[in-house]
Amino acid sequence: QVQPVESGGGLVQPGGSLRLSCAVSGNIFSRNTIAWYRQAPGNQRELVASITSGGSTVYVDSVKGRFNISRDNAKNTVTLQMNSLKHEDTSVFYCVVTVYAPIRNYWGQGTQVTVSS
Repeated sequence: QVQPVESGGGLVQPGGSLRLSCAVSGNIFSRNTIAWYRQAPGNQRELVASITSGGSTVYVDSVKGRFNISRDNAKNTVTLQMNSLKHEDTSVFYCVVTVYAPIRNYWGQGTQVTVSS
């Protein structure tokens, strides 16, 4: 079974940076997408960024230019580098792995990111 595990969350000041990591165990095959979602209290779950096995990336408008998603296929890890953090970035961040043989989604437990002075 595929199991993503998030790490790197914590407390950071506005304008600061934080790096989240997602370590994925199990067979995710050659075609896959790994994404970061976030959900703040009272808000809907939101796709933050995603990256395909081919390296194509997608970002929600609110994080473009501030966040960067990357992957290390040899280590089966995905990183979300978050810069210029704002209060509104505060949320639980989830790593989600999508495979296509057949299509299935695997969710991690989440990691808390708090942006506060």
